[in-house]
Amino acid sequence: MLLDRFVNRINFESYEDFAANFRLRIPERFNFAYDVIDVLARETPAARALVWVNDLDERHEFSFADMKRESDRAANLFRKHGIGKGDVVMLILKGRYEFWFCILALHKLGAIAIPATHMLTEHDLDYRITSADVKMIVSVEEQPLITALHAAAAKKHPSLETLIILRQTSCAANYNTENSAQAGAAHPAGKAGENQSATIGAPHWMDYGEAISGTDDGFVPPDEAFLPKNTDYMLLYFTSGTVGNPKMVRHDFAYPLAHIITAKYWQNVEDGGLHYTVADTGWAKAVWGKLYGQWLAGSAIFVYDYDKFNALNLVRRAAENGVTTFCAPPTIYRFLIKQDLAQFDLSALKYCVIAGEPLNPEVYEQFLKATGHRLHEGYGQTETILFLANYPWDEPKPGSMGRPAPGYKVVLLNSEGKICESGEEGEVCLDLSGDIPWGLFSGYHRDQERTDSVWYGGYYHTGDAAWRDEDGYYWFVGRMDDVIKTSGYRVGPFEVESALIEHPAVLECAITGVPDPDRGQVIKATVVLAAGYAPNDALKKELQDHVKRVTAPYKYPRIIEFADALPKTISGKIRRVEIRNAEQS
Repeated sequence: MLLDRFVNRINFESYEDFAANFRLRIPERFNFAYDVIDVLARETPAARALVWVNDLDERHEFSFADMKRESDRAANLFRKHGIGKGDVVMLILKGRYEFWFCILALHKLGAIAIPATHMLTEHDLDYRITSADVKMIVSVEEQPLITALHAAAAKKHPSLETLIILRQTSCAANYNTENSAQAGAAHPAGKAGENQSATIGAPHWMDYGEAISGTDDGFVPPDEAFLPKNTDYMLLYFTSGTVGNPKMVRHDFAYPLAHIITAKYWQNVEDGGLHYTVADTGWAKAVWGKLYGQWLAGSAIFVYDYDKFNALNLVRRAAENGVTTFCAPPTIYRFLIKQDLAQFDLSALKYCVIAGEPLNPEVYEQFLKATGHRLHEGYGQTETILFLANYPWDEPKPGSMGRPAPGYKVVLLNSEGKICESGEEGEVCLDLSGDIPWGLFSGYHRDQERTDSVWYGGYYHTGDAAWRDEDGYYWFVGRMDDVIKTSGYRVGPFEVESALIEHPAVLECAITGVPDPDRGQVIKATVVLAAGYAPNDALKKELQDHVKRVTAPYKYPRIIEFADALPKTISGKIRRVEIRNAEQS
């Protein structure tokens, strides 16, 4: 295990011991690809690094020697096509195992990676290519994404030089695999490897499989002068707020080390274990749970590459492959507790965590009853690592985000900018008066105004409202702009949603505020019903009465609307803003 090279201690007796005494050892010049993957490939070449499965019964298992070889080959390919230190490459690779080869290759070259979702439209692509000066895109071959890529490329963005398309299967024969796939369909642009553009200035198109098959693995690292420093940018994530264009969150080359806290001390991954985080590679949660901290802590990574979510298939794949630690957003757990989990052998599973949205206590209780595992909630943002969590030393408090990570001074600020007392609601902020916390972003790329809007007065402002109990645990209330003000009361959507989801008819729900001339706002519930229930007025009344019984009566939803599904981000978070906008349009 490499962990002891980057931390002062590995084992702690309590949360208090951990919070007071944990320290990271950050080398003067750190590069995850060289200092972790290549070292592991040299010291434990046969050790399992990545287990990948899909719904076609393909299974690929990669060692650390495989990861080094294939990332070296990808680095040679990228270098051949002009990628070097500081160049920006967008990776739109869903759950394909080539994502790991490519992002490690970019780290080796000192390039900047933009992991992105396959759901991008032409407009989304145009904005990202222009805003970040994207030089290369590596993308899965999938509609409607390919059409959007062609349309964006036809606009001849000055920075964009190369598009590399990954077919349904590219070069499986080169790996130590089981049930290797057959060749995919022809690329829609024509013959693989051909430059499809006859117009000067348009980007060059290639097929990843054919291009990589002719590339050797004899990679020579750049000279030291061309290697990145810790403060150089390594990752850009486009993250959307409630208004305006997406922001570009910037992380540096030291960022991966901070995820030791995420993986070892929250997800509780094991040396030699197999960790599964449910996340698309286009979401920042993927590097929280499918890359940095897990390999630093000695755990292999499990990837289930599916096109359509199915709760039973997910549990089946995890059970078949002996997943030992598991992380998913509440959306996933809400579906899991509706299934018969007893039919699967989950004896290898030892620890489960949850993040992405607040945990409804009912979900916690139902999952504990079904599996015997307590869910340990955590909280962070694309701009940070995990910095609030229910850690392994303590009994988790269902619904609480937990307590602060080492190096993170968390405070709540009220509307006057003063620090809140216990029990008082305020904005979650990070005190930056001392050392900058490990893993905190360095700002929004090329947008000082937005950076200044969240990083001022000696604090980083998260935009989330919470309160702290007497034990130092933080409890989420909602986004500052999601909190509902009705008849003089402030109501967080989470507490009403938690009350509603206790009713067996409710699969999912979202609480929003609707303008009202008398009350300012009234509470509205958008409800997705569980199987076997049909929408009707009697059920609406039953749900309203249920909320009145389990929480303060003034919090009940005066409006209930049934829906087939809730609008969500790619990361599975409910888009309440979309519901609010639809109500006002």
